[in-house]
Amino acid sequence: MIEIKWHDIDPDMGEKRYISAERFAGVWTFKFKFKKRGEWTKGLIADRVMWLHVLDSLKRRYQRREGVDEKDIKLVENILLKHPPEVGA
Repeated sequence: MIEIKWHDIDPDMGEKRYISAERFAGVWTFKFKFKKRGEWTKGLIADRVMWLHVLDSLKRRYQRREGVDEKDIKLVENILLKHPPEVGA
């Protein structure tokens, strides 16, 4: 299992949100919450920016040998190929 946590600003509400991406049994799932000690809301649909954050985190962990191997990085790179950059981005 790999878990990556970070925070950003929710594009719809303009509030800080906490995000968690987790890979278990080869499947990535995302969840979020708005309060640090709040309950997680599962089922967040990841956008390209989130996938780029996950890829960056995996690459940094791979360099430090923290339980990430090359196939984890390749999996996310392949997912990103299916999420082209948005027009005007």
